[in-house]
Amino acid sequence: MIEDKNNNFFLNEEVFTCLNNIIKNKSFANAYIFYGAEGVGKKQTALQFIKEILKQSSPSENVEERIANNNHPDFLIIEPDSLLATKSLRSSDLEKTIKSGSEIIKIAQIRNIKTFLSKKSINSDKKIVLIIDAHLLNEAASNCLLKTLEEPSNGIFILLTSKLNTLLDTIISRCQIVRFRSFSSKQIKSILREYLDNSKLKINTQLKFEDLISSANGSPNQLLKNIKILNDSSDEIISKLVSPMKNSVEILEISKSISEKLEISQQIDLVNLIQTIWWRKTKNISLVKKLENLKNLLRKNIQPRLVWEITFLKISIEDIFN
Repeated sequence: MIEDKNNNFFLNEEVFTCLNNIIKNKSFANAYIFYGAEGVGKKQTALQFIKEILKQSSPSENVEERIANNNHPDFLIIEPDSLLATKSLRSSDLEKTIKSGSEIIKIAQIRNIKTFLSKKSINSDKKIVLIIDAHLLNEAASNCLLKTLEEPSNGIFILLTSKLNTLLDTIISRCQIVRFRSFSSKQIKSILREYLDNSKLKINTQLKFEDLISSANGSPNQLLKNIKILNDSSDEIISKLVSPMKNSVEILEISKSISEKLEISQQIDLVNLIQTIWWRKTKNISLVKKLENLKNLLRKNIQPRLVWEITFLKISIEDIFN
């Protein structure tokens, strides 16, 4: 099991330096949009920003613990209820729901913000609302949020999103945008070296740390996912995935093992890692496209074992090294 030496390595220091100046000068905007790719520290940085704001008003209070337990009276977090709302949907309906963003963050949740802001602050000068994955607001919720942003209040809004273009332009115009850039390879290497206990990293020697770093695509969160997959997967699975397979029996066996031992989300992350490794070895675009199609099929939860088998078998009959 990998252990984090420091649970703040997700914190985007470049952004937080700017936010610190805002805190120091108390020059708060009414609303912010934290925008950037998945897994680059938006949520961690937002939570630290919120803690520092609330600490200004009540330095003696245990703000960090109350935020962690989500029981601070002046803090409200709005999260997509997609897991609860879509559990009973068929995979095809689930895909449509996720793509459209329909009824993921609902109007009732946004109306709750109005109730929250209508009450006087208890321990701080400002009440703070954090909206996770704001691009999943449905149309009614978006319009309701817009009206809330237009009304004078004692609140600070922080919206997190990886898809800025899906938000209403009128919402964007009322927010200060804080851009989160992907981490550089050097920063990802630093995280791997400084913040993770590498002595407990079980990794097949045929793999390269560079593959872990490249497939992370600038995301510390993706780096951790890659490492977890390597730790959760058997040496047998990993050793057979370091190069495209030719043996049909091995393909059927490995497809069975992957589909049985890994969750769908882990399987998708595994495909990302395989793409990086196999591209380095083959430079074959057709192969990468087949693996991309595999990810799309896995997202739709279409018989995972079968799609692994078909993809690997198709790859096995190509002359992939030419």
